[in-house]
Amino acid sequence: MTSDHSLKTDVLAELAWEPMVSADHIGVTVRDGLVTLSGHVESYWQKRAAETAAGRVKGVKAIAEEIVVRLPGEVQRSDEDIAAAVMNRLDWDGALPPDAVKVVVEDGYVTLTGDVPAHYQRVAAAAAVLPLWGVRGVANQIGVLKPFARPANPDQIADDIRSALNRGWFAADTVHVAASGGTVTLSGAAETLRDRDLAVSTAWAAPGTMTVQNHIRIS
Repeated sequence: MTSDHSLKTDVLAELAWEPMVSADHIGVTVRDGLVTLSGHVESYWQKRAAETAAGRVKGVKAIAEEIVVRLPGEVQRSDEDIAAAVMNRLDWDGALPPDAVKVVVEDGYVTLTGDVPAHYQRVAAAAAVLPLWGVRGVANQIGVLKPFARPANPDQIADDIRSALNRGWFAADTVHVAASGGTVTLSGAAETLRDRDLAVSTAWAAPGTMTVQNHIRIS
């Protein structure tokens, strides 16, 4: 088992390794595998990059993310400016159906609503917003529409996900898959937060998946 001191050293090293993150203003504390990130960065995408980098480190069981976004003085943006930039970015995103996503901005925090046909489009909408100056946070409340075709058999959904996991590079036999209707439940264990996220994205990719409940623990 990795000690908290060693884990902190590894997380700091990974933050320094990540080119999208300026680690000078990020603090790290660790207790029983729970990593708390604090400090400040200049943009929301840097905040997310720091969280992603910490999640790659083996031994990290959970992340408490307390990093604050402090915009440089020369790039201050009003909520109106941010909303206009978000809508423009979404309008130009070929992955999204026209006018499917609605936007609300309050104090730099962006809320996305609406419905899209597939989960990857929900992810694409949030990803398009992350790098914009002025964004302090993103709440992705976009829903995934039910398929027009007859829903897939739950057993087939689960089998498809297991097959996809077995094609992956990590030990997928530790992840258990169950499906009921369009709801997929994942349980079992993964070595890192990155592995857990990979299992979740794999489950979302299965035809017929409407919701994913993630109960995978970090071993």
